[in-house]
Amino acid sequence: MRLILKLAVNAAALWVAARIIDGISLTDDLLTILFVALVFGLINTFVRPLAKLISLPVLIVTLGLFTFVVNAAMLGLTAWIMDGLSIDGFGSALLGAVVITIVSWFLNAVIPDES
Repeated sequence: MRLILKLAVNAAALWVAARIIDGISLTDDLLTILFVALVFGLINTFVRPLAKLISLPVLIVTLGLFTFVVNAAMLGLTAWIMDGLSIDGFGSALLGAVVITIVSWFLNAVIPDES
């Protein structure tokens, strides 16, 4: 159940980012949005930790702010893999990463924990 909830949060955050940021477009097909959210979640689970490890010196120097750049790269990688998501440039990806982070944080705070 928790996995489905995380998928829904990712899908909602991607949808909000696509609606707010002009340079991000996401298909209107719900099944495709869920599949994009699944791929985004898998990339964040498996690729993002490696990217953060590689960029650790920069993360330390920037006091963690480089995390937004890593998140933007993960969003860009998702758009590169998936046809349902497109991003115009790095600026759009960076703003999208910020929006996705905020929306995900908010939804995870509002949704009650199962434990």
